[in-house]
Amino acid sequence: MARVRLNLKNLSVTDKLAKGRQIVTAMTNNTNFPNPNPPLSEVISSLDDLTQAFALLQSAKSEITTRVVTQDNAEARVDQSLTKLAAYVESIAGRDDTLITSAGMETKASPSAPTIPTAPQALSAATGEHEGEINLFWKAVPNTRSYTIEASQDPANSASWTHVGIATSASKVITNLTSGKRYWFRVAAVSAGGESGWSEHATKVVP
Repeated sequence: MARVRLNLKNLSVTDKLAKGRQIVTAMTNNTNFPNPNPPLSEVISSLDDLTQAFALLQSAKSEITTRVVTQDNAEARVDQSLTKLAAYVESIAGRDDTLITSAGMETKASPSAPTIPTAPQALSAATGEHEGEINLFWKAVPNTRSYTIEASQDPANSASWTHVGIATSASKVITNLTSGKRYWFRVAAVSAGGESGWSEHATKVVP
């Protein structure tokens, strides 16, 4: 088992150079090791090459840092100049899009009015964990704030539908239903644009 411990993989370049030169110094004219292999001159040459390469790299890093700072400063000046120029164009053109685009600039899009969400899809009903409970599930509708839920025991009669809950996610446990009775359920999505149409019905006998 090797007894010499160099630990080269865990040394920085500068530490490795220092260790190398320390070893060369210790082995120079050392009668215990009269014929070093490789020769110390070769080791010294490799240390000199690494020293030079390290110095060149540090110089290049310093130059890159300087160039990055220079570019950032130049970019900031361009941003400032164009922002001031845009303010000048707007002070003259106001809200005249044609005049603004004639200066080679784009205009901000007018905010779109909120749209009415689509009706929830894939509504399903399952028996709940307790008597008088039904679990409802459906596919979430994008940009929806909440869902309103209605139930009926006579779905053909529009007057029979009653509000039974509001959900903020795409599921809801409906409670206080009459056990043994069949109910039909429907769900509508609510967003800033208004309320969607009703979903397809889901039906289940209440446990």
